[in-house]
Amino acid sequence: MGTYLITIAVIFALLLAGIGVDRLYRKFAARNPQLGPFRSAEGCGCCSSKKSCGDGTSCSN
Repeated sequence: MGTYLITIAVIFALLLAGIGVDRLYRKFAARNPQLGPFRSAEGCGCCSSKKSCGDGTSCSN
């Protein structure tokens, strides 16, 4: 039972750490606009086009 509770606590801590890093990155990007735009989590991430490549035909893997 102790291992189970420790595992839940570790997973929860990792989740919170990920959210914290994302918030820090957003604040950093907002304070330093000269470094480029904040990358949104939308789109496929496989191409540099401005459009979302949801169909996958414009992505070159």
